[in-house]
Amino acid sequence: MPAGSRTHCFAPVTFALIAAFALTPLWAAEKEPPAPADPTGASLESLLAGEFALQSGRLDDAAQAYLDAARQADDVALAERATRIALLAKDDKRAAQALDLWREQGGEGLSLTAAEAVLAIRRGNEREARKHLTALLQSPGDAGWRQVLGVLSGGARDPKQAARLLEKLVDGGRIPDKLQAWLAFGGLAQALEQPELVERIVAEVVERFPGEARVGLLRASQLREAGKTDEARELLASLTGQAGDDADLRRAIADEYHRLGDYNAAENVLAKGPQDDQTFALRAALLAQAEDKTALGRLYDELRTRSSDPDPQRRLLLGQIAEFLERNDEALAWYRGVPGGDQRWSARLRAANVLHELKRGDEAYKSLRELQADAAADDEARRDAYLLEASLRDKDDDATGEMEAYARGLAAFPDDPEILYARGLSWERRDDIPRAEADLRKILVAEPDNVAALNALGYTLADRTTRYQEALQLIERARTAEPDNAAIIDSYGWVLYRLGRKEEALVELRRALTLQKDAEIASHLAEVLWELGRRDEARKVFEQARKIDPDNRALKRALEKTGA
Repeated sequence: MPAGSRTHCFAPVTFALIAAFALTPLWAAEKEPPAPADPTGASLESLLAGEFALQSGRLDDAAQAYLDAARQADDVALAERATRIALLAKDDKRAAQALDLWREQGGEGLSLTAAEAVLAIRRGNEREARKHLTALLQSPGDAGWRQVLGVLSGGARDPKQAARLLEKLVDGGRIPDKLQAWLAFGGLAQALEQPELVERIVAEVVERFPGEARVGLLRASQLREAGKTDEARELLASLTGQAGDDADLRRAIADEYHRLGDYNAAENVLAKGPQDDQTFALRAALLAQAEDKTALGRLYDELRTRSSDPDPQRRLLLGQIAEFLERNDEALAWYRGVPGGDQRWSARLRAANVLHELKRGDEAYKSLRELQADAAADDEARRDAYLLEASLRDKDDDATGEMEAYARGLAAFPDDPEILYARGLSWERRDDIPRAEADLRKILVAEPDNVAALNALGYTLADRTTRYQEALQLIERARTAEPDNAAIIDSYGWVLYRLGRKEEALVELRRALTLQKDAEIASHLAEVLWELGRRDEARKVFEQARKIDPDNRALKRALEKTGA
């Protein structure tokens, strides 16, 4: 699934070591007796090999090269990196060797213990894994139990294994006596779809922390997951009275109502207590989701009476509400009345969008051209003006105009990754895969570690071509940078499926859906289940995808392919 964020990963380590090697004085040997072999120099070749392997998405080769570099340089940081890469590559043998080296070179602490736990889990030695997890849970502070949370959510081979380990930790009384820890593990049990375990955790939390409102939130979440929505609403209603002026608790209750689909109830919770622009914006967003224009109109009127001062943030919000209410003339007036501040650039962009909605396209495009040429505007606003123009041209079914807007944007901002990325996805939607690939590769020439481009290109090749090995290498590079990114895990599972590794794909796609409830991820998981002959389960996941986004492109393609 094309998503992600730009991140630079391994370059700092590589270049620091290269610099250290390059700055060694050339004349030192003439004035001093021969020095012992430089461990940095000895490891440089292996380190570069590891870097190149990573850049090629060959994680097995990268793990071996980093392991060699760590041995040669006697460097604990390289040993840790070798361990992490080997674990990501699911290369248990090299991971064990790197871990041993990490310990020998003085490695210690929570990160090492967490890595030992992950390796034990991968090997199926759950007893050994529990020993390491228990050690983490017994460490002072919050870092230990948070490490356990990460190990169970990302290190287990499948959700059932994670659930088994969590249940054993609960049985053994290993969870720290901290409300936040219990709530976090309760949330994990919920994400793993283990209702009985959630029930046990809730009961334990209620006993340990009586009267704590956040415990009630966990219970309400459990009831929602169990389909007992009326009971969940009843409990949330009682919690609302306890919230008082606790803004964080009110937002948490509103979020639970939001998950129930009760947008009006969520807004009512936020309407109580002190109000600020953030609260007003959240309330407006909820009412917009509820499509309750009557209530949103009341909020609009309430805000309008408070907006005699030319506050930029408030006027921008009023313009957005008016725009949703289809009071476009009023929206335009609010946007044009934003007096200054950073909000004025957003207001100018929104005003152009409103002009387009008012069928005043020529004015919209003229205003965007003016913003594109405004030397006083910041670069981001000017670039976004090109992106918005392209989007509006697309709405007008003006493919030539859309591409011309991208071309002008790239002339003003050469090889800008945001414009290239948007144009690449536009080419993909038009089934022009060679051009989509060209734009995404241009990003990677300038930014080899751009995670969004790596993932988008890898997913595109996996989904729209038969170049699966190349797709796998690109996705592996993205996965190295962000191993817990749900969109990247989805891409990884999808390319495994395309390679015929369906059981492995199933594990990854389940994990992705656990991390993020998304229609595209669900449709991928359902298709794999269908291909494995597990049709009843596949239908349930397809239904889950429909509830999230019935118009999702991947969902429609999967339903057409399977006939589900």
